[in-house]
Amino acid sequence: MLDEAEENNWISVCAVDDIDAEDVLGFKHGSTNYAIYKSPTNEFFATSGICTHEHVALSDGLVMDHIIECPKHNGRFDYRSGKALGAPACIDLVTYPVRVLDGKVMLKVS
Repeated sequence: MLDEAEENNWISVCAVDDIDAEDVLGFKHGSTNYAIYKSPTNEFFATSGICTHEHVALSDGLVMDHIIECPKHNGRFDYRSGKALGAPACIDLVTYPVRVLDGKVMLKVS
């Protein structure tokens, strides 16, 4: 069971039906941009929302299977691990824990 402080670090992002399978939703909390993904098997994942190569919003990118492709220079990342999959993207994305609670996608912000 989570203690109250840990429980308070989870924020509601959207309803599970707000994201289609193999899609991404941009979300900003405070000064941080996040990208929330729904996999082909309806699992949810979250990464930093900005490409590590050219600082472009990944929410405008293309999702294929478990890959997000940046809309600017086609940098590709595995959104499950954040791993950069080749040039021009060389720096991995930060990933964040996600859970589903009562039909809502929840993101752990710290």
